[in-house]
Amino acid sequence: MRFGDIIGQEEVKRQLRQAVRDGRIAHAQLFAGPAGVGKLALALAYAQYIACPNRTEHDSCGTCPTCVQFSKLQHPDLHFAFPIVKGDDGDVCDAFAEKWKGLVTEHKYFDLDDWYRVMGVETKQGMIYEKESSEILRKLSLKSFAGGYKIMLIWQPEKMNIACANKLLKLLEEPPTMTLFLLVSEHPEQLLSTILSRVQEVRVPRLSEETIAVGLRTEYTWLDAEEAQDIAHMANGSYLTALKMMSESEDNQAFFDDFVALMRNAWLVGQKKDYSALLNLRRWSMDMADSKVGREKQKAFLQYAQRQLRENYIHNFGNSEMNYQTKQERAFSTKFAPFIHDGNVEKMMEELSKAEQQITQNGNAKIIFFDLCLQMIVLVK
Repeated sequence: MRFGDIIGQEEVKRQLRQAVRDGRIAHAQLFAGPAGVGKLALALAYAQYIACPNRTEHDSCGTCPTCVQFSKLQHPDLHFAFPIVKGDDGDVCDAFAEKWKGLVTEHKYFDLDDWYRVMGVETKQGMIYEKESSEILRKLSLKSFAGGYKIMLIWQPEKMNIACANKLLKLLEEPPTMTLFLLVSEHPEQLLSTILSRVQEVRVPRLSEETIAVGLRTEYTWLDAEEAQDIAHMANGSYLTALKMMSESEDNQAFFDDFVALMRNAWLVGQKKDYSALLNLRRWSMDMADSKVGREKQKAFLQYAQRQLRENYIHNFGNSEMNYQTKQERAFSTKFAPFIHDGNVEKMMEELSKAEQQITQNGNAKIIFFDLCLQMIVLVK
């Protein structure tokens, strides 16, 4: 990974390069910031920049044997620790190394959910177990292959159990010679305060809308400027969110259509006494409950609907900067937003959240979605 491969974060890159040039490389550094802003990519680019024998003022060379090994995550002085789920594959990170390296080399931006899907454990929570601390010590006690730093990159260190965290603390207090710890965290407040006191923080901020929009148009050359700007605004500083919105655009269109159908027909029944719309809602609930839709997509729709309620409520304040909607969603909100107000928004959110929880608990989808329709008839007014 090279700095040039990462969109934005120019000030962070400058600070990292300057630290290397000045010989001020802290032995333990914490890359902290929200999801999807490039923390892991920056840590990898920084590690490669430090190790590259032919680095320039601005970046690693990218072509020397060291850079080639780093780009493939195969350099013998580069080690990783990350959350795993104990199982048939093993109980230390090395057992998942190939899956991890495959994900990192294919995607510069990903989150815990993406990693859990790669491991095939979407319904479980990963952890960095106590045994991993012994593996970390063993690896860092080895002689450096290239005579430089031995680098331990810990992704999501907040997922360490307390025993592992305490053992890591001892390593940070008395690190082996020529050792560099790079911690990459979304929730540094969950780390032990004693660990936080022993690391130098590298704050990685949210990306600007302009940076995200340019990145999207570079990656998706067919994307027009207005649509790229809309997505960048909704991404709220996260390039990962923007990428997921691009990959889910087809689903989002279907979710929008379903949301409009639910709200429009509920209003027609409740306010206009149009009982043909009740039949539409019955069909809508049956379609949503169809097994072909699947529970994950059902939950995704309910999450989308909750977001749209929030956006429609905020729309009433007349501040477009506070709204995170597509052009199509904004057009619908101009007519629909007045029906979402202090008198019903909290109860509507509660009903959607309850339906999501019931779907998660494998409730009867036909009953859940038709009951949701009935609740919306009463509330949309």
